[in-house]
Amino acid sequence: MHPFRLCLVLYLLASATAAAEPLTVVSWGGSYENAQRQALFEPFTEETGIEIEVVAFDGSLGSIAERASVEGWDLIDLTEFDAILACDAELLLPIRGQEIVVASPGVSIRDDFVDGAFRPCSVAQNVFATVIGYNVEMFPGVKPSRIEDFFDIQSFPGMRGIQRSPNDILEWVLLAEGVPADQVYDLLSTDRGLRLAFRRLDEIRDHIVWWENAGEPEELLASGKVSMSSGFNGRFFAAAYRKEIPISIIWDGRLVGFEVWGIARGSEQVEEAKQLLRFATSPARLAALAELIPYGPTRKSGLARVGLGGEVQIPMLDHLPNSPKHGQRSLSRDSEWYASTEALRLRRFNTWLARGE
Repeated sequence: MHPFRLCLVLYLLASATAAAEPLTVVSWGGSYENAQRQALFEPFTEETGIEIEVVAFDGSLGSIAERASVEGWDLIDLTEFDAILACDAELLLPIRGQEIVVASPGVSIRDDFVDGAFRPCSVAQNVFATVIGYNVEMFPGVKPSRIEDFFDIQSFPGMRGIQRSPNDILEWVLLAEGVPADQVYDLLSTDRGLRLAFRRLDEIRDHIVWWENAGEPEELLASGKVSMSSGFNGRFFAAAYRKEIPISIIWDGRLVGFEVWGIARGSEQVEEAKQLLRFATSPARLAALAELIPYGPTRKSGLARVGLGGEVQIPMLDHLPNSPKHGQRSLSRDSEWYASTEALRLRRFNTWLARGE
C-alpha cells in the first residue's frame, strides 16, 4: 500500500477508536447517580451516540489528584467548595461556563441562573442541602423540628449521627446557640467562635456516632443506632419514599450549597465533556433530575418545569431545598470561606477529636 494511503488508513482507524471511547463521568453513586443516569446520561447517549462510563468517588481532592489521569476522567460532579480547591490546585480545566450553557428563550443566562453559578472552573447544576434527618418511630410523641433539638439530648434522646468533619456541624452549633445566620461565618472566623462551637459539641460528645460515607446516615437511622443524623436531603428523600424507611427531615437550619460540573484537566474529550455539561444544565434536564431526586435546579427556567416525582408521583417542588415552602432558617454555604479556612478548621477539629480518644 502507498505510504500516504497507509497513513490515512491508520489515522482513520485511530480516530474511530478515539470516538468509540466512552466519556468518563465522575459522580457520587447511590440514588443520586441512579437519578443522573435516568435523567441525564441515558438521554444524552440516545441523542448524541456518545457512550458514558460512570465512576464513583468520595468528592475529595485526593481522589481527583490520584485517579483522574490514571482512569481518564472527563466530567466531574463535585461540590462548589471542592471545585474551588480543585481549580486552585490546577486539577480542573478553566472554562467559560456562560459560553457553554444554552440560554432559555426570553431570559438572559445571567438572570436565569442563580447568583454565583459560574466560577473559573465550574458551572453550578443543582442546589442541595445538608439537613438533619430523624427516625420518626423513635419519637412517638413530640417530633424534633428545630436545629436546637439536635443538641437537646434530654428532650429528644438517642445517639446523633454526624459526619466526621468540621463541615456543617460547626454552623449548626452556632445557629442552635442563637447566632443569626448572616453572622455565623464571621463568628466562625474567630477563635472565640470556634471555642464556642467545640465547647457546645463537648456536651454531646458521648452521644455522637461518626459517619464518613454519604449512604451511612440512612443506615444508622434505619437500624436505630441513632435517632437523628446529619445527611443530604436527596438521600433522606430516597430512603423515605423509595425504601420506606421511617425518616423525616428537619428543614430548619438547612445548609444550602451548589453541586457543580467541572472538567478534569488532562481530559482527552473536552468538547464531548462540554457537550454533556451543556445538555445536563438545560432547563428540561435539570427539571427531569429534580423530579427523580430532590435537588433543585440552578435555573429559574428549570425550577418552573419541575412537576410530579417519578414513580412516587408527588409534587417534587415541595421537597427541593430551594422551594419557597421551606421558609425557616437556612444558611447558604460560603464556599469561598470553606476553601480559605479548610486547614484551620481541620486542625482545630482533629485536635478536638484527639482530646476525646
